[in-house]
Amino acid sequence: MRIERIVSTGQTTPEDQWYDQARDEFVLLIAGAARLRIEGEAEDRALAEGDWLLIPAHCRHRVTWTREDPPTVWLAVHC
Repeated sequence: MRIERIVSTGQTTPEDQWYDQARDEFVLLIAGAARLRIEGEAEDRALAEGDWLLIPAHCRHRVTWTREDPPTVWLAVHC
C-alpha cells in the first residue's frame, strides 16, 4: 500500500499519455477541483472537494484539468 498527498496547481496529464497502474487507486479530492478522463468514457468526470473515485488497476485515465489557485489537493491510496 502506498499513500500520497498530491498538490496540483493547474497541472494536467499530456494529451497523448495515460496512467495505467498495476494497483487499484482510491482518490479523494481534499481541496480544489479537477477533471479526470477515463478511457472509453465520452466525458470528463468533474471532481469537487470531498468527491472520491476508485480507479481499478489498469483502468487507463488522465487528469484533464486542475484548479490552480487555490491549489487542488488530492489524497491517493494505491493498494
